[in-house]
Amino acid sequence: MSVTLIIILATVGISIWAWNDYSVMNRWIMNPSQVARRGQYYRFVTSGFLHADWGHLIFNMISLYAFGGLMEQVFSSLFGRNGALFYIGFYLLAIIISDIPTFLKYRKDSSYNSLGASGGVSAIIFAAILISPLTKIYLFFIPIGIPGFIFGPLYLLYSAYESRRGVGNVNHDAHIYGALFGVLFIILVYPPVLPQFIDQIAGWRLF
Repeated sequence: MSVTLIIILATVGISIWAWNDYSVMNRWIMNPSQVARRGQYYRFVTSGFLHADWGHLIFNMISLYAFGGLMEQVFSSLFGRNGALFYIGFYLLAIIISDIPTFLKYRKDSSYNSLGASGGVSAIIFAAILISPLTKIYLFFIPIGIPGFIFGPLYLLYSAYESRRGVGNVNHDAHIYGALFGVLFIILVYPPVLPQFIDQIAGWRLF
């Protein structure tokens, strides 16, 4: 069984568990105030396995499944037999790092909560875009595929705009910082990825 599938099954199972046992949701959700006051730093990780509802969960898990297989192969090529461990570490670290700006911003707000795998999923998607920038990404409401190297910047701009608006319950900062972490990590562990990325998009043609 692939590591990505194991992560998906664990996330689905924990999310359903928390929906049916609010004490789990309350203990594991990212509440920056609780982290700051009580030192509950485990919430940086556990919140990444919780989701608000089925729509939130399904969207994240489909996205993870779509790109996780490629990144598993990349990590296996880079780290050999330890590839699976590095892949898991990469995913969890992305979740943690993507939540740090949220923690710093809301650590004095006891009413603020955040949850979801978006930071880790964004890291995997954007690392995959760097590896294979011409791969097309399909959105539910757009019938044509968008090459990853075009989708990526547009998505970051949208997330930055929505973050500044501050409307709704989506943690757009986690999307942004997860994506940036994914890009920087792959560049650090595999520097040739950058010139390869440039070569690939240089040969791209719209028609």
